[in-house]
Amino acid sequence: MRESVQAEVMMSFLVSEELSFRIPVELRYETCDPYAVRLTFHLPGDEPVTWAFGRELLSDGVEGACGEGDVHITPDADEESGDVLIRLQVGCDQALFRSGAAPLLAFLDRTDRLVPLGRERDLADFDLHLDEALDRILAEEQSAG
Repeated sequence: MRESVQAEVMMSFLVSEELSFRIPVELRYETCDPYAVRLTFHLPGDEPVTWAFGRELLSDGVEGACGEGDVHITPDADEESGDVLIRLQVGCDQALFRSGAAPLLAFLDRTDRLVPLGRERDLADFDLHLDEALDRILAEEQSAG
């Protein structure tokens, strides 16, 4: 049975030190992909943009700096703000978002009640996914040949 947790959080999109604006961000967690969370950013004038990354990364980033590659999450340097910074990067381009930690923690708590952190493997059917991928590859080879 596919279950999910969803929340909408208002985040600040930090364009520069002088310019930022608030945008709605949808947070989503689904048991069919138990290791990942999805954040969909609704930027004005653009199509929504969705980023998927590890739920554990988001959880760790609320507490301390973490992340490698395209996603970095860290508490704001102003410890009293209670905010979290999320930096997303593609090549040389990057976007920086600020969110309150409380709504992220509330979302993570709801995901943890659905699938406790560290118990994702109980839901992940890797053999099924591998079989499906191999079947697709075989079908593509047969149709090409």
